[in-house]
Amino acid sequence: MSPASFRSSTVRLAAIGMAVIACASGATTAPAASAAPLIVAHRGGTGDTPENTVQAFTTALQNGAQALWMTVQVTRDGVPVMYRPADLSALTDGRGKLADVDYADVKRLNAGYAFSRKGPTGQTVYPYRDDPLPVPTLREALAAVPADVPVLLDMKQTPAAPLVEAVIKVLDDMNAWSRVRIYSTQAEATDRLRARRPQAQLFESRDATRNRLVAAALAGQCTTPPAPGTWAGIEFHRQVEVVERFTLGEGTSTVVANWWTPAAVRCFKSRGDVHLVAFGIETPQDFDAASQLGFDAVMTDSPARLRAALDEQDKNTAR
Repeated sequence: MSPASFRSSTVRLAAIGMAVIACASGATTAPAASAAPLIVAHRGGTGDTPENTVQAFTTALQNGAQALWMTVQVTRDGVPVMYRPADLSALTDGRGKLADVDYADVKRLNAGYAFSRKGPTGQTVYPYRDDPLPVPTLREALAAVPADVPVLLDMKQTPAAPLVEAVIKVLDDMNAWSRVRIYSTQAEATDRLRARRPQAQLFESRDATRNRLVAAALAGQCTTPPAPGTWAGIEFHRQVEVVERFTLGEGTSTVVANWWTPAAVRCFKSRGDVHLVAFGIETPQDFDAASQLGFDAVMTDSPARLRAALDEQDKNTAR
């Protein structure tokens, strides 16, 4: 599937047309389901292989992923590398914040050091301590993946400016803007990218997505649906705190927000060409629910487990 296909064909014109009609008529049924959503490997399938490694990306595609979520940070000397936590000790045999370490030192680390599995007798084993994996650069990661595989790139570092400039250089050099869509929880990163490279393909801010979902869930409002062409992504289920403030104090409740209701999806897609990505889809039940709602893509930690469960479900249905 080409990047252009990922940007356009997953819109599901028939489903959107039905959603617009339903929204206008006040109907409360779910949007019409169509093609199954694309499976996106979260950090290359962090449940299957050490995350954000070249091996993770290639294994995820072998396991049936159709797109890849990658996480990028920049080293002290300006090299963008695939790594998620702030501290190197979280996943590797190194220590210290990645932003404070030069690439020459990062290059020597084992990205699979902390990855564990259960052995045949139930013991915890670390299969990559004797078979180390390097932390790849963004350039190496993109070069290792076929050009027709869409990449969703999560920019995971503050301050944003050094990371943005480093990513721009790589995407310019590799002519990769058409195959990469960029996400960040920090609006500073996407705002800077938008200003520096108007051709950059971006997700809307997490704040914008969350605020629309809260308005739909708590107030039943759809006053600001996203503009056509918007990409939005957030968790399918999310534990959140609801804070009620009153005269003598406040009360807090922790709930699991199942905020992607049919009404919320209709709101997001009411202006047409809007693409939705559900984070945290690990079961066939959630995959089917996202498909029925009309999501364009779902992100999973384990493409291997999800594909196997879906295949088993299909076999049972066929019996």
